[in-house]
Amino acid sequence: MNQSSPFRIGIIGAGWIAEKMAITLNGMSPEVGITAYAIASRSLEKAQSFASKHNFAMAYGSYEDLVADPNVDLVYIATPHSEHYNNALLCLNANKPILCEKAFTACAWQAEEIFRIAHERNIFVTEAIWTRYMPFSKTIVDIANSGIIGDPKTITANLCYPNINKPRMYKPELAGGALLDLGVYTLNFAAMLFGSDIVSTTSSAILSSSGVDASNSIILNYSDSRQAVLSSSNLVKSDRHGVISGSKGFIIVDNINNPNHIDIYGEDYKLIESHDCPPQITGYEYQVYACKEAIQQGLIESPYMPHAESLRIMHQMDNLRKEWGVKYPWDK
Repeated sequence: MNQSSPFRIGIIGAGWIAEKMAITLNGMSPEVGITAYAIASRSLEKAQSFASKHNFAMAYGSYEDLVADPNVDLVYIATPHSEHYNNALLCLNANKPILCEKAFTACAWQAEEIFRIAHERNIFVTEAIWTRYMPFSKTIVDIANSGIIGDPKTITANLCYPNINKPRMYKPELAGGALLDLGVYTLNFAAMLFGSDIVSTTSSAILSSSGVDASNSIILNYSDSRQAVLSSSNLVKSDRHGVISGSKGFIIVDNINNPNHIDIYGEDYKLIESHDCPPQITGYEYQVYACKEAIQQGLIESPYMPHAESLRIMHQMDNLRKEWGVKYPWDK
């Protein structure tokens, strides 16, 4: 694509997460050339209302109509996890680049198929796990590895919200459960800091009456005596903190889901320094910038979230669900 031409975003799904992306797009400076262009819903009336509210040029009453629009440069998939696979296939068949919300798919084989087709057809696809693209995430990793807390050896991280009034969180047919919605962030937090050299995993989950995980705890043991203790839940509200501990001190991350502040403590448990996240629109903007940059460079994956890493975490979550007895209709 021409670097000087507008980069037009189309959104599939018109729920709250699509609203957050729309607010993000509208908050971007015109100089960056990224445009909120098209919205698609199964209801044309809903799409038209969304378009009017968020200044989208086009509103479609079907996803097929949106991907057929030649002006759409990137499709943001903002539907439930259960729909990601079919939505992504629809985009790929129309040769449309994709930014797909986390969890990337409901299970790993679906992700494998999407990435296979993307590679065959040379189409850009990436997972919208926003924390992976945030500059402040890199700041946290760099500080943790700077020696200021010594050698980082343990991580604890939690992300919990009382989602008892959200039916999709409890329906296996919608890929419900705390893991794919919240636990995916704790797994990515650990991965950004400790990588993928996991030597053993121990976990436990409390299942809802529908058979999906309502709460879970995961212990990842890495090489070199490192360990991550992670938890997520749809039952309670937690502090959302991440704590990175080393031989000389520790770092407290305020909200692993959208880090906005960190405090660094030394050997005497006294505060050494603090860092705030730079001003941002919502935090969603960085993944959009990354998509535009990658597509302009002719890439089919983002260096911030490579296909192999999305696939590794999908397999990780498949294995955890299998251990807990959580089954989705698509599991093989």
